[in-house]
Amino acid sequence: MTLVQTTVTARKAALATNKPIRVAFYLQQGVEVLDFAGPMEVFSNAGFEVFTVSATKEPVISQGILKVLPDYSITNAPQADIVAFFGGNAGTASRDSNLITWVQQRKASTRYFFSVCTGAFILGRSGILDGLTVTTFHLSIDDLVAAVPKAKVLRHVRFVDNGKVITTAGISAGIDGALHLVSVLKGEEVAAAVAKYMEYDKWVAKDGLILPDGPATAGGQ
Repeated sequence: MTLVQTTVTARKAALATNKPIRVAFYLQQGVEVLDFAGPMEVFSNAGFEVFTVSATKEPVISQGILKVLPDYSITNAPQADIVAFFGGNAGTASRDSNLITWVQQRKASTRYFFSVCTGAFILGRSGILDGLTVTTFHLSIDDLVAAVPKAKVLRHVRFVDNGKVITTAGISAGIDGALHLVSVLKGEEVAAAVAKYMEYDKWVAKDGLILPDGPATAGGQ
């Protein structure tokens, strides 16, 4: 077997389209490192254009360790095809009225909303999850049921795809959800190639709940 070496830059160029898919990662103070780093690796290697956004341009401290300098604040962030939210102090972020207004203003122009772990609480407070079937971090299921009574919150599922809104369980499940979204937008072969490149042997295509966009019965399950 002949091994072909390629650079990350070359891979991205090969996968890029005339109009790159843009992904906005909203990062709040205390955000969980793997919650956003895993999906960032997936989307980046699939040729998506990823940028970071926070409440301000001040450095974000992830888990009290990693400093991240956001590309934009919510006052000047450009439009994106996908807007993503992550766990780690997400409850506090969900009570930021400026952030919630920003999310609501993006609803019409955003192709997909994506959350990992308790990032779902930000979407929930924004009304994005009303009437949908969703999931979150396994220890926060009951809290999300209480916070978003109009949603049906599922346990024991890696991700739930409602068509425009994709929510995942905690931490590593964000990688599964991101690979699923890559498969939706660029095909299963591209997603499988990204998973192989990352040596993410856990990924199984469609290993989540994929639903048509429609109403759901509220409550936990």
